[in-house]
Amino acid sequence: SQANFEEDSQKQPAVGRWKTLMPSKGSREESETGCQDAGGVDETQSTEQLNVSRLRSSSVEIREKGSEFLKEELHKAQKELKLKDKECERLSKVREQLEQELEELTASLFEEAHKMVREANTKQAASEKQLREARGKIDMLQAEVTALKTLVITSTPSSPNRELHPQLQSPSKAVFRKGHGRNKSTSSAMVSAASQNVTPEPVSHECKEVDSILFAEFQAWKESPTLDKSCSFLDRIYREDVGPCLDFTKQELSELVRVAVEQNTLTIEPVASQTLPVVKVSAEECGGPKKCALSGLPRTCKHRIMLGDSGNYYYISPSCRARITAVCNFFTYIRYIQQGLVRQDVELMYWEVMRLRREMSLAKLGFYPSEM
Repeated sequence: SQANFEEDSQKQPAVGRWKTLMPSKGSREESETGCQDAGGVDETQSTEQLNVSRLRSSSVEIREKGSEFLKEELHKAQKELKLKDKECERLSKVREQLEQELEELTASLFEEAHKMVREANTKQAASEKQLREARGKIDMLQAEVTALKTLVITSTPSSPNRELHPQLQSPSKAVFRKGHGRNKSTSSAMVSAASQNVTPEPVSHECKEVDSILFAEFQAWKESPTLDKSCSFLDRIYREDVGPCLDFTKQELSELVRVAVEQNTLTIEPVASQTLPVVKVSAEECGGPKKCALSGLPRTCKHRIMLGDSGNYYYISPSCRARITAVCNFFTYIRYIQQGLVRQDVELMYWEVMRLRREMSLAKLGFYPSEM
């Protein structure tokens, strides 16, 4: 405002004014009073201008400090953001590494589990194979023992086996078996010499004659022994002996027994030796100690059978056991012939087969030893 006043004063022309060189006393006092008034106005204006300038400078200073503070905060936030980005990147890498390690560990565990399963299956298969071989050997040994007992390989002095000692046979039988004649005196001498060391047996009145048809069928089968029942030899025995002998009242169970006998998987054991747990089945199916499962009749059952590995036991009467045993003995002997374990003449094997057939026929008719 002072500057504006000075400018206005400078713009006004100075014409018509007289400059008093020596002012009077009154004018001097007025001038002094006006100067004092003008000085007070100037001081007030300068104070206001100073305050305004101070406010302006303080506001500028505040703005500068605020901008610097904001810049510092922004810089700090950027640094923290960069650190967090680096930390997130590091954690992402750690997570990816852990996921990869987890996948590899899972794959290795699955592979190890599959390997263990394969090894277990291989060991189980080997064990089952060894078990089957052991059972086969046991069955073979049992069949061999049965065949040896059946053939009466060993003979005692009190009961010699005349089939294995031709010198004990009559001359007529020796001629028939060997196919040529023998000197009567020589035969008599051999018989008398043998009778000095061996106690003679009671004379048997049983006569035997070879049936040409049956013998021819057996000879044909003996050339290439097989268990296929389509051949004439086994077909006849199935029709005449095996089928009727295993024909029981319970037809379904009879068929299962026949299959088990053919496959050599039937087990017979005394009732007293119950070493295995008995699977619970219906009373009509398995019978009991007082009821036969095959005939369905009330009989005292001293034995029971198991078909294969089913675990089901069926109580059988002595008559049914005799019929099953007779068929099993027949199959055991022909299996022995098939395996080449019987080293005898064809005629001896034929008569043994006929004896086994007779046992099946007698068992079918109800005849069985008392120890059954």
